[in-house]
Amino acid sequence: MEILAVAAETLRVPAAVDLAAVVVGALTGGLLAAREGFALSGVLLLAVSGGLGGGLIRDVLLAEGPPVALTNPAYLPTVAITAMVTFFFSGWLSRLTALLVVLDALTLGFFTVVGAQKAELAGLPSASVVFIGTLTAVGGALIRDVLLAQRADIVQPGPYNAVAALLGASALTVLAGPLGLDPIPVAAVVILLVAALRVLSVWRGWEAPVAVDLPLRTRHRLGQVRAFRMARRTGTPGEARRIGTRWRRRG
Repeated sequence: MEILAVAAETLRVPAAVDLAAVVVGALTGGLLAAREGFALSGVLLLAVSGGLGGGLIRDVLLAEGPPVALTNPAYLPTVAITAMVTFFFSGWLSRLTALLVVLDALTLGFFTVVGAQKAELAGLPSASVVFIGTLTAVGGALIRDVLLAQRADIVQPGPYNAVAALLGASALTVLAGPLGLDPIPVAAVVILLVAALRVLSVWRGWEAPVAVDLPLRTRHRLGQVRAFRMARRTGTPGEARRIGTRWRRRG
């Protein structure tokens, strides 16, 4: 508890980093709205959800007064300006595909750090810190998908999103809590970790794991092993090689 108390006193993400996360989140939300052909109100709405949605959910759960998105005089004007930029320059910005992927990944890392940091400052236990950090990172996208009336990206197989945030929040909780490392370098490392996982998953085609029927998979593997051994005992090396090849391909 003493270590967590020290971390809570020192772990403070600079306001510029917090605002940068809001800008990038609003940019990605506004670009999606412009790509869908939304009116100005739709662009503003998705920019707000992308830039401030995760923070609003976080502050409501922490119940420490009005959400920062409403009390900080810089947030809403910044989101409005970002939304107008995406409204008038969406075509040019949409051509920067690689940049948008990187910005989306950095947003995920920023919000993970900010959310976990605020939860730790509130004195929450480690599991709650990880939960709040992850929810802050994906909350805006969740609100966005609800507004678009589509199944949320975070629950579908695809590039790492919530998985990257979960791993980043866990790393921050351990490094800045029990290990007691300097929180500012830890925050930078976690942002880079989350962003790298997100970018690599998009680039390499990695997908978040889906539910597995472990008993069925185990029975299938055991059946393959028995067939392979039987083929070797009966003196049919060609069949054994074919079974072994199918086994390795299916992983």
